Parts: sequence; C-alpha cells; structure tokens
Amino acid sequence: MATTSQNTEFIKKLAVQLGFEYCGIAKAKKLDADARRLESWLQNDMHGTMSYMENYFDLRIDPAKLVPGAKSVITLMKNYYPAKQQELDTPKISKYAYGKDYHEVIRAKLNEFIDNIKTKIGDIHGRGFVDSAPVLERTWAQRSGLGWIGKNGNLITKGSGSFYFIATLITDLELEFDDPFIKDYCGTCTRCIDECPTDAILPDKVINGSKCISYFTIELKDMLIPDTMKGKFDNWMFGCDVCQDVCPWNRFSKTTNETAFTPIPEILNLSTKEWSELTEESFKKIFSASPLKRTKYSGIQRNLKFIVE
Repeated sequence: MATTSQNTEFIKKLAVQLGFEYCGIAKAKKLDADARRLESWLQNDMHGTMSYMENYFDLRIDPAKLVPGAKSVITLMKNYYPAKQQELDTPKISKYAYGKDYHEVIRAKLNEFIDNIKTKIGDIHGRGFVDSAPVLERTWAQRSGLGWIGKNGNLITKGSGSFYFIATLITDLELEFDDPFIKDYCGTCTRCIDECPTDAILPDKVINGSKCISYFTIELKDMLIPDTMKGKFDNWMFGCDVCQDVCPWNRFSKTTNETAFTPIPEILNLSTKEWSELTEESFKKIFSASPLKRTKYSGIQRNLKFIVE
C-alpha cells in the first residue's frame, strides 16, 4: 500500500502530465476568516444582481459540506495567457475568453485527474470544481502555497503572474500539505486600484463586483446598462483585463501551451462595424464553444451599443 508521501508525489506528477502548471495541496478545514469577509461583502450588496452568490454559503466555507470526510484540497492552475493579442481598434474581450470555454476544457482534465487517482490509489471520494461551484478557489490556492491574493482580488504567482484558471479538487484522501503562501508581494503598489476604469477595486483587497466592467458585460442580465457607467468602459465589450494588464507581476506572463485556448480569429480581428453587422446565426456558429455564448448574441449587441454610442 502506497504511503501518504508516495500518493502526494503521484498527484503532483499527474498534474504536470495533464498540463497543469501548478499544483498545491492544503488541509481541508473550515474557512472562518473567509466566512466573515464573504458575509460582509454580501451584506454590502457588492454582488449586485448576482443573487446566486448568496446561495450555499455554508458550502463555500466548509469543504466537508461538499465532500463528507474531506481531508485534502488540491488546487490546480492552468495558464491561459495568449500568444496573440487583439487588434488595437477592435472591441475588447477578456483574454480568458479568446479560445474555447475553459469550463469544458478544465473539467475534462479534472475528470481525467480523478479517474487516474482512483485507478492508482483506490476508491477515494472527491469532487472537482471549476469556477462555477461554491468554492473559494483563490483562498485554497494561497493556502496551497501557489501565490498570494493581490489587491485586484486575483491570485498572483511570483513566477508568472495571474493569467491562470484555477481548479479545485476536494477529496477524502490523506496527503502531505504544502506550506501556505504568507508574503504579499504587492507591497505599496496600487496600480490596479488607480487604473480601474470604474473604481471597482477598493482598499483591503475588496472588489465591488457591482461596479466591475466584467459584471456589467457578462453577469448583468438586464438589457440596459446604467447610464452612470457611460464613457467608463474603455471599449471593453466582454469582461475586462485592466487590473491584470497593469499589474507589474504580469510582465512575467508566459504564453499558454494549451491548444484549446488558441484565440478564435474573429475575436482578434473583427472590427466594431463587423461585430455590429454580425447575425445571430453567425454568432452562434462562430462562438458555439466560446465563453462569449454565456452573454448570448443579445448581450454582446447590448454591450457593443453601450460602448460605441
């Protein structure tokens, strides 16, 4: 029977084989400090119309509620920094959405990850999560020693910045734990706060989600974006990368080697006029596997109209 150390080594090597650049492991425990921060954030209505953030509060802060008997939380990180950037005069799209929908790409890798663990180690219980579940993935990444949470709310790695997708696997398997990442290397830098077009980044690493451009262009389901935001979007049509683009640590960003994240040509090249003339049928065909489908054709046209008028 393999030892805890051998199982840990196997999991770290498996993560690399499946294309994850980072893998860290933390002890599964209730996140009491995060519970207090999340409660305050919700009470101050910083989630806007994202009412789903109020759901499953206990599950978000206690991994044992998601996986009974949880012992370890494995954090996996996948680089998505693109080799090519958009043309300068095109409506801006967040880099995470350049290629195929990361939920599908990472979920497939997570399922393979779990299957391999069960084949090698035995009938362990575990659940994998990619962004769309009640898991505080950035906290677990920090507790796993992978980086620190920056003033912009993103997990920042010292070696290669913050353009990473984070996946979380909660399991009842006993593993060796990594030391948490203690130091905050943001220092006195406030570039992300200063450059945020809508002043959504507050002191003490608090993000007012209800003022974020990503919220308005992706999460907001109303067909009208508030007039108070007029002229503040800096041509962002889907999401926003300003707080990452200005972060000094992202000068160390490396190009992803994941072919699934290869930019869709239209995202790089379509002009404002071409976007406005795009039919719904063409949109569905071109972006069928893209994160842009979340906003739907009507949402993209709403956003486009808002930033050009």
